[in-house]
Amino acid sequence: MKHKYLKRLIAAVSAAAMLTGCLAQGITASAAEGDGMVRSFLTGKLVPESIGRKRAIAVMLSNSIEANPQSGIGNASIVYEAPVEGGYTRFMGIFEDYQDVERIGSVRSSREYYVIFAREFDAFYLHYGQAWYALDLLRSEDTYNISGLSSENDAGRGEEEYVYYRSDDAEAPHNVFTNYDMVQAGIDFLNYPREYSDWYLEQGGHYQFAADDAPVTLDNGQDAGRVNVGYGYNNAYFVFDESTGKYLRYQFDEPHIDRTTGKQLAYDNVILQYCDWKKQPDSDTYLDIDVVTGGNGKFITNGKAIDITWSKDGGSWEDQFAPGNFTPTKYYDESGNEITLNQGKTWICIVLDSESENVQISAE
Repeated sequence: MKHKYLKRLIAAVSAAAMLTGCLAQGITASAAEGDGMVRSFLTGKLVPESIGRKRAIAVMLSNSIEANPQSGIGNASIVYEAPVEGGYTRFMGIFEDYQDVERIGSVRSSREYYVIFAREFDAFYLHYGQAWYALDLLRSEDTYNISGLSSENDAGRGEEEYVYYRSDDAEAPHNVFTNYDMVQAGIDFLNYPREYSDWYLEQGGHYQFAADDAPVTLDNGQDAGRVNVGYGYNNAYFVFDESTGKYLRYQFDEPHIDRTTGKQLAYDNVILQYCDWKKQPDSDTYLDIDVVTGGNGKFITNGKAIDITWSKDGGSWEDQFAPGNFTPTKYYDESGNEITLNQGKTWICIVLDSESENVQISAE
């Protein structure tokens, strides 16, 4: 299947783009070069070039209590959490280093706003089913769509035979999983390019990260030892661990772990993104969350929190369907400066603006 940006970069262009990306992240080129190591676009850390310059995957993951804990989620460098119908939340994990993960899942269905986020990272988008209103964007020539129900809903391509399997140790619909080898087989079947697109390399990834010797401290921020997100169903919250400098994730009144490792999920950065919303037309359940127009939020790192705003260039919601429209969401502090993330993993919570009053940030 052809894409608009199928051509592979020649070596000289690749090197120049990587240099631009490193400088944009506030990291010197010399620190990113040598011995096959580059700066990750997802974490800002040094990683092997074979990992950091191969297109990431964005995988839809269930978060109903029956599906917990998720498998492989601890390997996601970035996790998006957003409300779906019925008060539930659903995850989208963005992975670049998953070669040795036994399984990833359970894989669940798409919603339109998740597709927008996946496109911002130039990622392969993996899902098992979709809400009807997401189909147009999934079928866009610029969406690297890897569907689990393609024979029924996406022109009969058939990639589900390669990419997904049902496990006998879980109940449907929470028993669909994938792994590295299966994902690679699906990419080959669809003839998708594994290299990042020109535009993504030129912008140096999605975020800007702190330099190795200059961590972000938010000295004037609010003390943020505990962050209650305000989701009613899973009661998600984060607790700052001073010994590691990371935020430990909790939900359903217990530590949130990765089933494959048994380890609690931990993050260097937490972003709360408040979004306007309404119900989808002709639907009493599906949400139409506006992840384009802009709004407010919180940035939390290193035990502190600050108020932020967010925006996304590229025009109206309808413009997001235009070929080549991949502009990333940007986050800004009260002075209008783009925020700098600490190196490491990031969790983004999409919070309905009508429920932002339920967010609670406290010193402990």
